[in-house]
Amino acid sequence: MATLKKIAAIITTYFPHSHADVIATKYMKGFPTDAGHQMPRVALASIYLDQVDSRDIGVGMAAAHNVPIYPSIRQALTLGGDELAVDGILLIGEHGDYPHNELGQHLYPRRYMFEQICGVFASSGRAVPVFCDKHLSYNWDDAKWMYQRATALNVPFMAGSSLPLCWRKPFLEHPLNTPLEAALSIGYGGIESYGFHALETVQCMSERRRGGESGVVAVQCLEGTAVWEAEHPALALAATACAQIENIPDSTMQDSCPNPAAFLLSHRDGLQSAVLMLNGYVTDFAYAGKTADKIYATEFYLQKGTPHAHFSYLSLNIEEMFVTGEPQYPVERTLLTTGVLDAVMRSRHEGHIRLETPHLADIAYRSHEKPLIRPTAPRPEGATLTTS
Repeated sequence: MATLKKIAAIITTYFPHSHADVIATKYMKGFPTDAGHQMPRVALASIYLDQVDSRDIGVGMAAAHNVPIYPSIRQALTLGGDELAVDGILLIGEHGDYPHNELGQHLYPRRYMFEQICGVFASSGRAVPVFCDKHLSYNWDDAKWMYQRATALNVPFMAGSSLPLCWRKPFLEHPLNTPLEAALSIGYGGIESYGFHALETVQCMSERRRGGESGVVAVQCLEGTAVWEAEHPALALAATACAQIENIPDSTMQDSCPNPAAFLLSHRDGLQSAVLMLNGYVTDFAYAGKTADKIYATEFYLQKGTPHAHFSYLSLNIEEMFVTGEPQYPVERTLLTTGVLDAVMRSRHEGHIRLETPHLADIAYRSHEKPLIRPTAPRPEGATLTTS
């Protein structure tokens, strides 16, 4: 029997329902999916924990599964030796006792952790696949550095949200080269923390338009009544997108959401896309896209509570990269959404002004062509309904 590839998990903190729990735990206990419970094809071989929370379960989980916790990132990657000794890396830099800056950005140390990882790659003379959970960094400069460093070291690199891999009702995937004219996602939650998920939702759909993604030339964040007053072609899709959400109140957006937020994006090829955050009105995500003669819409559904099986599908795609050495979808998507989110936070901080984004105008890429590992049922079923 072939030896399983060894995976290191570099983690900020590990408590119940944290991103470490909903990802790393599955690499020890298995992945609940609609088709059944799947055991990993790789082995979690080491953990680095930056902070041990008062609610910590990581130490006990690691002990129960015979996974050593190392006191440094370097040791977790070298398994206590002198050179790289793992075959893949989970970088889960989400949650933990880290401050926010004046823009409201949460200062997670993802660049620092990735820099440590790349240091081991450079000194060992080889690199292995890395997945960075959520956006690359809270600021553009660090994100660009991470992308360029990964490129220089030939790192197979994936990042991003679980939203592109969750349930869709009805299932919708635009064929490549769909002639989209406008695209919108509906979201909820914190401007930065969940706004990122909403950005990945609209981007994973709009990148499949004719010609692929061309880059973003301007970004603006609006809040409050300015959202309802804005004239933007993507915002006109809001009612159609919201109509796909099953758990919707019997009221209007304006009545239920006293403080909406919108992210308005102008793409280099003329596409207008947007995110509409509707706290108080929705607790789910949705999408709508418009061509010249049709509007397409779907709900993006995340499982409420244990076992957070949308992270199973994210983890299975990460695992596929670990096994094959090839990313399942382009990291440029998350490079772009990271840059857009940073511009959104700056627009908001500077009085909701429109910001030109020449640094994002050349991020052009094509969406994935091969099928991804994800559910096609409208809602969780089978092993995803277990609570263990």
